[in-house]
Amino acid sequence: MTSTLDAPSTVDVPADPAHDVASRWLDAFGTALADGDLDAVDDLFLADGWWRDLLAFTWDLRTIHGTEAIKSTLAGTLAETQASNFQLTEGKPPELVEADENTRWVQGFFDFETAVARGRGFFRLMPAGDTWKGWTVLTAMEELKGHEERLGPNRVKGVNHGENNRRTSWLDRRRAKRDFAEDEPQVLVVGAGQAGLSIAARLGQLGVDTLVVERNERIGDSWRKRYRSLVLHDPVWYDHMAYIPFPKHWPVFTPKDKLADWFESYASSMELNVWTQTELLSATYDDTAGQWTATVRREDGIERVLHPHHIVLATGMSGVPKAPDIAGTDVYAGVVTHSSGHAGGQDYSGKNAIVVGSCNSGHDIAHDFYEQGANVTMVQRSSTYVMTSQNGIATLFAGTYEEGGPPTEDADLIFASIPYPVLAHIHQGATQQIAELDKDLLAGLERAGFKLDYGEDGSGLFMKYLRRGGGYYIDVGASQLIADGKIKVKQGVEIARLTPTGVEFTDGTELAADIVVLATGYENMRESARALLGDAVADRCTPVWGLDEEGELRTIWRDSGHDGFWFMGGNLHQSRHYSKFLALKIKALEEGQLARGAN
Repeated sequence: MTSTLDAPSTVDVPADPAHDVASRWLDAFGTALADGDLDAVDDLFLADGWWRDLLAFTWDLRTIHGTEAIKSTLAGTLAETQASNFQLTEGKPPELVEADENTRWVQGFFDFETAVARGRGFFRLMPAGDTWKGWTVLTAMEELKGHEERLGPNRVKGVNHGENNRRTSWLDRRRAKRDFAEDEPQVLVVGAGQAGLSIAARLGQLGVDTLVVERNERIGDSWRKRYRSLVLHDPVWYDHMAYIPFPKHWPVFTPKDKLADWFESYASSMELNVWTQTELLSATYDDTAGQWTATVRREDGIERVLHPHHIVLATGMSGVPKAPDIAGTDVYAGVVTHSSGHAGGQDYSGKNAIVVGSCNSGHDIAHDFYEQGANVTMVQRSSTYVMTSQNGIATLFAGTYEEGGPPTEDADLIFASIPYPVLAHIHQGATQQIAELDKDLLAGLERAGFKLDYGEDGSGLFMKYLRRGGGYYIDVGASQLIADGKIKVKQGVEIARLTPTGVEFTDGTELAADIVVLATGYENMRESARALLGDAVADRCTPVWGLDEEGELRTIWRDSGHDGFWFMGGNLHQSRHYSKFLALKIKALEEGQLARGAN
């Protein structure tokens, strides 16, 4: 991780610098919290230091910046939280990081407890005068006391030895559980992609009865039915799923059909209760009872009324397609489709294809059209951030998600410990570094008329994803085809109308087209709630995704604004990591440890 932050460096480094500095700071931090000594925050944190809390103190995902805000937040939570027993994590020694000649910090893992939970944390301490103070501190809930996950010594036996009249088999019990033949789910999850499976797995390990409904025929079809050439752009180390990592022979970049098959095996191995070919027809919420009445229709056409306490919408960020209204569709002789409905370019050899959109999907689809022998033009309406997979992934994930890197649970904590506003600052330097490595390709794109950007503040990939969910392309080959003129670019225009044989643009030019693919993205996830559950639910929810005033993602994995209703989504990494905190919060609500509507 590269930092451009300047920090004073006047502190003498002791013989065992990291452990000594970390131990003294953590002891002082724990003592201050135990004593309720808020004034000690000034001695423990840099004036513009950061504290990120994942449920442990605030029952929310929060980023608090500056000592005054940290003191104010602690003042409202210390008495209830009763934080104690702060210790450096055994077997994970702190380390001194020297990013450059002006910037260094001590970082390390720690463990702690609250009145109801056990937690993990990660800190970075910077020198300040004659002491070291917190630059970034993360506190994250790990488990609820008395409701630990069914792992290791808590694992189920799987059998009752000895005499057992009318003994039932594991298969009989699984079928009864999956069908909810005798009881009702506490949680209804809509969607069996990575988000739905992740939250169901987490809840299952916490003993929360959970049903996942999926409208497709098979688990994984949400990936399986996408365009044939689709391969994940994120590497395997970043994409492991909770509890069952990909095997060591797994490819670095996962083909979509391989991932879909993995989802099926994952659901089976984790004993998840999934009803495929099942549609959620309606759901209404009783605020007084804290319960939904939800009607689903199964594959046999039979409707079932369920009464869960919670509904988790996990239909993905790619839910309701966003497509412009285009005049002339009634006279156009070719095919117009959104990228979500595009199967591939295999039938378009020698034909003309237009792809509207210049982010990952647009590039992938254009790339596929070219390789299938089509004459393809990409319509780039604004600008795009581009980095190569080879240089960008290695730079951004160095030290966390890489071959031989930290265990996934540690990497997740390290990555989560960087507040998003700090990540933006750090990635300004990383983005410049990647651009220098990619300079020849980027110059070729500009010569071809492709318009580049580096994010609104030069912070590149991650912040574009967090702020708007798109606007970037991780290059796996299409950029060179554009630079070489093999994929043509039409930049800065919109489609004015379709003609019988092609497309007329707002600049008055025309192109012949046998197919037009709209890789134009998706509506806000709140609109997925509207489409499924209606205005009464959606209007109570806050917008999903994008950063709030603290720098946290809005609504996703957090309170939606509607009791008993949650949004679950994101890439495989986010689904794996943040499903833990949503599951813990739902469990706490179910156990009465947290009141409805409370943070």
